[in-house]
Amino acid sequence: MTNAQDQGLVLKNYSGFYYVQNSRAQIVECRTRGKLKARILSGDRVMYTPLEDGKGILEQVLPRDNEMYRPRVANVSMVLIVMAYDRPLPSLSLLDRLLLLAQYSHLQPLIVLNKSDLQTNRYVNDIKSYYPPAKFPLLSVSARFKQGMEQLKAAISGEIAVLAGPSGVGKSSILNLLTAQDTAPTQEVSNKIGRGRHTTRHVELYPLDNNGWLVDTPGFSVLDLPRMRREELPLLFPDFIDYTEDCKFADCLHYKENNCGVKKAVEDNKILASRYHNYLTMLEEVMENERCY
Repeated sequence: MTNAQDQGLVLKNYSGFYYVQNSRAQIVECRTRGKLKARILSGDRVMYTPLEDGKGILEQVLPRDNEMYRPRVANVSMVLIVMAYDRPLPSLSLLDRLLLLAQYSHLQPLIVLNKSDLQTNRYVNDIKSYYPPAKFPLLSVSARFKQGMEQLKAAISGEIAVLAGPSGVGKSSILNLLTAQDTAPTQEVSNKIGRGRHTTRHVELYPLDNNGWLVDTPGFSVLDLPRMRREELPLLFPDFIDYTEDCKFADCLHYKENNCGVKKAVEDNKILASRYHNYLTMLEEVMENERCY
């Protein structure tokens, strides 16, 4: 007699085994057969066959809503872009790159400024003054003093949210507080280099008690842009769109063109200068990549 299949969510892959939460909120250790193994990611919704010993065999990966490539995870709906007030200082270039990747992947971004107990600085001031009015939501929190955690948890309700940002900003501390358990190792920032060493070694989904999920990922500082055409890039900067009506050319890249509404908005301090310069850096990267296609 063939066992009836059950549906579940892949929480992690460890040493060739897949840990799946089934429809009854039970965690089942599963293995797979053949070519299916190479296709399974954390976050995948799967069908599996229960075995008599309480384990299972993965049979099918259900259609994905989306797939992120760095980190490799499926069905994410939200990205928490974590920066710190200090130690390390915020990187606006990394923030803008992560916001672009969120837009490209159709993910809802939320900027999380951790270590709000530390002194503010011009980078924090730029982030807080520009990005929320530009319709990028932001929360200031302190994992150390457990401030802002309930608001952050409420924002993730019903979402599969990936934690992203450089090492040392407190992603593991935030994860531990939101999941109310010591799920991720934490490390102090190295005094010598002012940055944290990578703590996370694999991609894993952690459940919250409000039907939300957090994805912990390895720390990173530089992200490659996805393959795209140069004319796609401006569309991934939604805060530029209101000013494109003043561009002389319909296909304006806001680069070297004259009579550009976006460049005028930068001159008038309506667009943050660092964000525009980060856009130019990414545009030149996209154009360089086009030559390699």
